[in-house]
Amino acid sequence: MTRGSFGFATSIFCLTITPAMAQWSNVRTRGVPRTGEGKVDMTAATPRTSQGKPDLSGVWEADRGKEVANEDLSAGFKNDFPIQPWAEELAKNRQARDAADIPTASCLPAGIPLLTISSAAYPLKIVQQPDLIVILYEWFGEVRQVFLDGRSVPANPNPTWLGYSTARWDRDTLVVETTGFNGKAWLDAAGHPATEDLRITERYQRRDVGHLDVTLTIDDVKAYTRTWVVTLHLHLLPDTELLEFVCNENERDLRHLN
Repeated sequence: MTRGSFGFATSIFCLTITPAMAQWSNVRTRGVPRTGEGKVDMTAATPRTSQGKPDLSGVWEADRGKEVANEDLSAGFKNDFPIQPWAEELAKNRQARDAADIPTASCLPAGIPLLTISSAAYPLKIVQQPDLIVILYEWFGEVRQVFLDGRSVPANPNPTWLGYSTARWDRDTLVVETTGFNGKAWLDAAGHPATEDLRITERYQRRDVGHLDVTLTIDDVKAYTRTWVVTLHLHLLPDTELLEFVCNENERDLRHLN
């Protein structure tokens, strides 16, 4: 079962797709308040764990704001997007080729924050424990571990697509620091690049049962003239689960993009 086709003539994912019915029968999200009609009360108070922290658990989908609808993290900027000339030229070249060179077109992994943007079509699921948060991304079936056990990232980590994520709580906000990227992933479908110096800070704040804000701070001095900030908004998808996503099986897109 699929939520929709995966292609990239003008888009890496179809943002008009609505989630398909779950492949599990009689799925009901536990522990969420419901109205008398049985619907989840999306504006009820933020759920909390036994440790008193906001519980971020659930299946989430990105709202279609400017950045998501345009698949472009710079969409909210006017003429002050702080990109270096070489990086701007590279992004324009990638756009001119309809993003045919994006790694995902060759079934290579997507990085962050592109995976968060893509949750508008392919949701993500957060599983929360006291010392570990796991984020499951439907798109490409990627898995990300965010550690809250006090560990430090190695001084010279082996570069990866998703980097190395550690986190802490700032009152009711989860602050995630990620470094150790390989510099190969695109930040968004508009082709904005990143280097191995990329550092991403994400601040997760669950406003209520149904709404999760993710504020991204992008710090990459080799590609951008200063740090810059974008906030993405997600909403809960209750009573459903992630679907299987397989890229290599019967892939027919790339031949049309070259």
